[in-house]
Amino acid sequence: MPDIHQFNHHAMATYFEVRITGQEQTYAAQAAQAALDLLDRLESQLSRFRPNSAIAQLGGLAPGEKICLNEPAFACLEIAKKMELATRNAFSITAAALQTQSCLPQWSLLHGESSIRCESGRLEFDLGAIGKGFALDRMAALLRNWDCPAFLLVAGGSSILAGDAPEDAAGWSCGLGDDDATQRISLSHASLSGSGLAVKGSHILDPHTGQPALQQNRTWALADTAAESDALSTACMVLSEPEIKEVLTQDQSWLIFIESDGAAQPMGSRALPLQA
Repeated sequence: MPDIHQFNHHAMATYFEVRITGQEQTYAAQAAQAALDLLDRLESQLSRFRPNSAIAQLGGLAPGEKICLNEPAFACLEIAKKMELATRNAFSITAAALQTQSCLPQWSLLHGESSIRCESGRLEFDLGAIGKGFALDRMAALLRNWDCPAFLLVAGGSSILAGDAPEDAAGWSCGLGDDDATQRISLSHASLSGSGLAVKGSHILDPHTGQPALQQNRTWALADTAAESDALSTACMVLSEPEIKEVLTQDQSWLIFIESDGAAQPMGSRALPLQA
């Protein structure tokens, strides 16, 4: 097994890991630092807890008003809107707004001017279920530009994005559950994200009701991008199994795992990347 260089960093209220192989230590460290610097910039632009971020400022918009967004914020909201539509609003970045408003706020993106317009309500956005994945996707693109295509990026253990596999390996070994989980897959050129009740309890809200999502105990989603897998794993906590099957018709590259009798059961037509 070739050397794997690992670098850790705290951001977005969790710990990120960058693992790089196929490069010598000094160069890998420089590439990882560039990726982590990008992560910090993205947090400053996307966090609702940063008063100067575009996302934090959206709450001040009245219906009919609009504001121009920086490129990362606009791109992240584009993906969020796509995933809201694909999951029939089981994933929503405005779910928490139902705790203070009677209806979900409505918003639209103006692509010609990279702006967002408030259509109704108050825009209380929380990118916690997609922001980490979005950051991993951007970090991955940067590492490829640094000629470091063989990498594994991890955000808090619940979001994983793999590039090229290590030399002589089918992929990066990832467990469905804890690090020592017996169910494992070989991950390359894909992302795996997990959501569940075990660590934070009933923290995921059903955007249709504003109440805690209790359809599933634990789910995992496999997709080509980390932003998509993050959103999917969250949505599947809200959806029943028949509804998940309907969502999977939106994209053949998606694969869902649902915890059943202590094991992760796959759903979807994508080939299962089981570890040999």
